[in-house]
Amino acid sequence: MSSAIPLKKPVTDPKGYRVVHRTPAIEHDERADVIAGLLANPARVSPKYFYDELGCALYGAICQLPEYYPTRTEIALFREHRAEIAEAVGQGGQFIDLGAGDCCKAEGWLPFVNPKRYLAVDIAGPEVERSLARMAPDFPEIEMVGVVTDFSRKLDLDGLLERGPVTFFYPGSSIGNFTPTEARVFLSGVRRYFDGRPGSGLLIGVDGKKEKARLDAAYDDALGVTAAFNRNALLHLNSKFGFDFVLDGFVHRGFYNEPQGRVEMHLEAVRDQTVRLGNRVRPFAKGERIHTENSYKYQPETFVALLKEAGFASGRTWTSPGGEYSVYFAA
Repeated sequence: MSSAIPLKKPVTDPKGYRVVHRTPAIEHDERADVIAGLLANPARVSPKYFYDELGCALYGAICQLPEYYPTRTEIALFREHRAEIAEAVGQGGQFIDLGAGDCCKAEGWLPFVNPKRYLAVDIAGPEVERSLARMAPDFPEIEMVGVVTDFSRKLDLDGLLERGPVTFFYPGSSIGNFTPTEARVFLSGVRRYFDGRPGSGLLIGVDGKKEKARLDAAYDDALGVTAAFNRNALLHLNSKFGFDFVLDGFVHRGFYNEPQGRVEMHLEAVRDQTVRLGNRVRPFAKGERIHTENSYKYQPETFVALLKEAGFASGRTWTSPGGEYSVYFAA
């Protein structure tokens, strides 16, 4: 079937866009949480701190790297099965883009599923606002809403959705940043928004397990873009919380932990050093690491079982040759 972009009808009442800042329902001291993670042994920091303005740009560059197969594999699956996926999603609903960033992945779907509303959900507020300002003139018939929130803590869209069908779009295998237990809880939170909205679904991309060498290369590229992306988290922490990390004190480590079924990213101290975290001090010995990200990999049967545990009743799966990457539509 053809995947040509459908022709648009003239619009006399452009919908425009707006941005909503939604804080989690449970108040917390973000700075204190970050300091507690860095004081822990081993030290840790959430991968959400990759995504300041520079981090978003670096992630875009990562997606263009020859070693980083997930993005181009997912795009190829979308192109090959565009008509089938669009039929599963349906027309005229609400399209919820989780981790929207520059909105480019969702933008390619809008002409095919023709939603009446598009919600771009991301922690990076400036990136979302720029993206919606760019897109709104091209899609005047779609109401566009940016939702700036940390959905890794709590997905709170209460009061922002209408009663019609919703499609949650979560591409790029970002679900792998959650542990399997966290992923089940998160997916259950998505599923609750289907109640009272018949025809709703989840369109999600998920990376599969594969040989260690392929995964190691994807997360530790020869050009060093992923290393810059990882180390930029320290710059973001310095800017946001007033810490004093020195970038050349840490190097990137990215590798596949096969027994755990996940890629891990760390920042490793290259020398003994001390970092000031507000009124606290954290010594790092040479070789000590800060754990910055996990990316869990799933075989199709394992992820289907996870979807069922989260309350999804039925769905379809499209898998790339060799089973290295899959796209799921769960209803």
